[in-house]
Amino acid sequence: MSSVSSPLRLGTRRSLMATTQSGLVAARLTELTGRAVELVGVTTFGDVTKANLTQLGGTGVFVSALRDKLIDGEIDFAVHSLKDLPTTQDPRVVIAAIPPRDDPRDALVSTAKLSDLPAGAKVGTGSPRRIAQLRVLRPDLDYVPIRGNADTRIGKVTSGELQGVVLAAAGLGRLGREAEISQVFEVEEMLPAPGQGALAVECRADRADLIEFLSVLDDARTRAAVTAERAVLNALEAGCAAPVGAYSADDGQNLILTAAVVAVDGKRAVRKSTAGTLSAPMDLGRDLAAEMIAEGAGTLIGEQAH
Repeated sequence: MSSVSSPLRLGTRRSLMATTQSGLVAARLTELTGRAVELVGVTTFGDVTKANLTQLGGTGVFVSALRDKLIDGEIDFAVHSLKDLPTTQDPRVVIAAIPPRDDPRDALVSTAKLSDLPAGAKVGTGSPRRIAQLRVLRPDLDYVPIRGNADTRIGKVTSGELQGVVLAAAGLGRLGREAEISQVFEVEEMLPAPGQGALAVECRADRADLIEFLSVLDDARTRAAVTAERAVLNALEAGCAAPVGAYSADDGQNLILTAAVVAVDGKRAVRKSTAGTLSAPMDLGRDLAAEMIAEGAGTLIGEQAH
């Protein structure tokens, strides 16, 4: 690294959500190490395209521009929402830290709980995973694909265009918008996206000094949990646009992992749980995925792709 006095350059998407998340990581790193950090805004393809994320394949559209800046040495490290990261590792970069996870659950922003919305009410979300699970809970509602930042999405409820939108509880919390949440879905009723609520701190794989420096931010229990979740997604060969939910937590000794693939009509699902040691989260996720594939999970994912 350059001289101790020069700030580290943290690359971030320019959205309010991204800069807020990056700012939290920067502040924590400075608090722990005394090293100054400056944010460097980067515009990604996912920020400028008008296409639906499902059509784009979802995974990676917010990531590649930040990684290019990393590889070129224009930034020292980057912060991503972990659920946006492809599960296949780019050998040029490494996740140096996964800070303690925030709330992993999904949340409804509305004037009512989901069960109290009138039949036919319009609820917005850009996620096939959310739509599939919402249809299990309320098949009589009209689920509308939407894009845009949290402000834009919440604005569609405020204006009356939609009766509700579903967003990640963690993101709403980081933006200080918890007061607008009418319902937080328990993981038993709506499994979150693998890695939801967690952030990934990424730097170049050849920067051993920086990897060690950033490791102060790492939370081993969060890393184990999200590694198991992402291993399921990877083994199912499904991107973040697929209707796959996974959540893992530990009881102090073992990881308890639950995953599901839900048909987009909400009428069929493959849902499995397992438990294993904290030391082998990748194996736990792969083994659970294999059990799910044996029960037809691959077919449900294939239907979504066509």
